[in-house]
This record gives sequence, C-alpha cells and structure tokens, in this order.
Amino acid sequence: MTKPVRGFQTPGEGRTFGISLATSIALFVGWELITRFGILPPLILPSPTAVWQAFMAGVRGELQGGVTIFEHFAWSVTRVFGAFFAACLTAVPIGILMGVSRIARGVFDPPIEFYRPLPPLAYLPLVIIWFGIDEASKVILIYLACFAPLAVAARAGVRSVTVEQINAARSLGASQFQVVWHVILPSAMPEILTGMRIAVGFGWTTLVAAEMVAATAGLGQMVLNASNFLRTDVVIMGIVVIGIIALLFDALMRKAEAVIVPWKGKM
Repeated sequence: MTKPVRGFQTPGEGRTFGISLATSIALFVGWELITRFGILPPLILPSPTAVWQAFMAGVRGELQGGVTIFEHFAWSVTRVFGAFFAACLTAVPIGILMGVSRIARGVFDPPIEFYRPLPPLAYLPLVIIWFGIDEASKVILIYLACFAPLAVAARAGVRSVTVEQINAARSLGASQFQVVWHVILPSAMPEILTGMRIAVGFGWTTLVAAEMVAATAGLGQMVLNASNFLRTDVVIMGIVVIGIIALLFDALMRKAEAVIVPWKGKM
C-alpha cells in the first residue's frame, strides 16, 4: 500500500474556513482602500458603503417602482429552483437510462451534446418564439441550462460502476430494477450531486438572460435595469446577493453530500 506524502493533504482534508475568511476580509479591505483613496471612480467601483446603502434602499423598495429586494429575491428563487428541480426530475432518470441502455444513449446523446455547449442567449430568441414572453419561457430557458450538466453527470456516474458490483448483485438474484436501484444509483450519487451543484450554478448564470424577457421583477432584471441607468452600486449589490444565495445553496449541497455519500473521497 502506498504511503501518503508527508505534509500533503488531498482536497477535502483539513479546514479551509480560516483561509477563506482571511481571503474574503483581504478582498473587502482592498475594495474599501481602492474606493477611499479614489484609485477608481465611483462609476467604475462604488464603495462598500454605497453598495450597502443601495441594498437598504432595495429593502425599502426605493430602487425600482416600489418593488423590494425581497420581491426580486422571491421571483428569482422561484424561477431558478423551479427549473432546477424540474431538471432533476427529468435529467437524472434520462442520464441513468443513457448509462445503462445503448439505445437510450443513442437517442438522447446527440441532442444533449449538440445544445450543451451553446450559450443560453443563442437559443433565447427561439424559446421566446415558441413559448412567448410569459413565465414559461424564463423557466424553460433556465431548465435547459440545468438539464444538460445533470444528464451528463448522471450518465458519468452510471459508467463509473464496476462490472464486479453488477455481477455480484445479479449472482444474489437481483432483478434489473434492483441492480439499478441498489447498485447503480448509489454508486452514481456522488457524480449526480456534483452535477446538481454545477447545474444550479448554470441556473443562476442563465437567470439574467431569462429575466431580459419582459420581466418586471427579479434579481437579474434589477441588475439589468440598474445598468441602463449606470447604477453601478445597484449592479454590484445584485451580484453580491446572487453570489451569496449560490454560496449558501452550494454549502447546503456539500452538507447533503456528507450525509448521502459519506464515502466520497475516502475510497
């Protein structure tokens, strides 16, 4: 058995919270110093105080037609996570089916691999033509952005299952469904959970493009509207809020990974 290199830690070992906190504080202090000494004008980089004041104005509903930051938040979260959960319910079974069936792989692989590299803005006009400018087009655009990475991750997870694991289950009399449910799905879960983390990131990335279409509320719409009036403080505030939401969800997914697949990274 190979001995680990002394002083070397694999990813996931050790505590990085202190390093992350120190990095965040250093970035914040650098931001404050740059704005305080006028190295960059407020139009390019507003001060943290200005961004905080923009946030409080959003809380009071003073930024855009009386819509508060909480209403923007609610609309965006509903669109992103509604599309994300719909993608989970469809992409994961299709990805698993692609991993276990040559026919399913031949049917689903070409369209998924064709549109997966395309930026959402490329097919946004087509989504508008097909589904109009209501909520359906926004959710569908985010859904498509989440679907491909989930399906690819589920397929990759299935392909990581060894033949010995499948043969061992079959030798014990397991049916095809039992093999998929008790062997393939648990083995594929680490890849699926990683795919979920990536997919929800794509969902938030696509949010701004989705809310370009006749949206009256939403964090992406708020950022776009503020950019039209050169309100850099509101733009940065919206970016920070979206980033914090994404970080919190990612932390939640990490906790879920630790509970659902505690063996990940320990094999």
